Amino acid sequence: MDTQHITLSSTLFAGVAAGDLQAMLGCLGGVQRSYGKGQDIFCPGDRIQDIGLVLAGTVHLCWADFWGNRNLLTAVRPGEVFGEAYACLPDRPAPLGAVAAEPATVLFLNVRRILTTCPSACTFHTRVIRNLVETLAARSRTMNEKLIHLTQRTTRDKVLSYLSAESLRQGSSRIVIGYNRQQLADYLSVERSALSAELSRLRQQGILDFHKNQFILKRQV
Repeated sequence: MDTQHITLSSTLFAGVAAGDLQAMLGCLGGVQRSYGKGQDIFCPGDRIQDIGLVLAGTVHLCWADFWGNRNLLTAVRPGEVFGEAYACLPDRPAPLGAVAAEPATVLFLNVRRILTTCPSACTFHTRVIRNLVETLAARSRTMNEKLIHLTQRTTRDKVLSYLSAESLRQGSSRIVIGYNRQQLADYLSVERSALSAELSRLRQQGILDFHKNQFILKRQV
């Protein structure tokens, strides 16, 4: 696993030179941890002080109610970060939890060290702070897009809203999504059986075709 390449290719470290990486990780309190499938990384109610950068595997951000029912909000993959908004507000409990969807390796960075210029005045600090702001903005955009999908009235409308957004993002009518059926149902807050039935109807109507997580959008509704 080329963790250096994944780290430097992430939006958080965009523009940081490879030669500065080790010094930077030491300055920012970088700690690498591994998790097994299904293991909690943090839970709702925890106070977060570190930003997580996924180096391997997939991390799911989930909301859970009082009775333990979970709703998948988003999947975080290698090179992507999570927990940044909560780390910037360490005195407030996180409303979400993070769980390893598969064996995962995460690099944690202390947000206070990122936001506070160190005595040695590292040249990368300004760059990383700017990247963090851009990352927060991108996360806000992702959450706003999901809100658009969830506010659609029917399962059909939710599915079409999500697939349409993915088609726009990927720049093609042939798209690959990052969720299996159960994960997509959780993401859209619908029953898996209702999702499968709706996908079958959309295929019969010639609006789309699919095989597992590969979709072809055929025409406008």
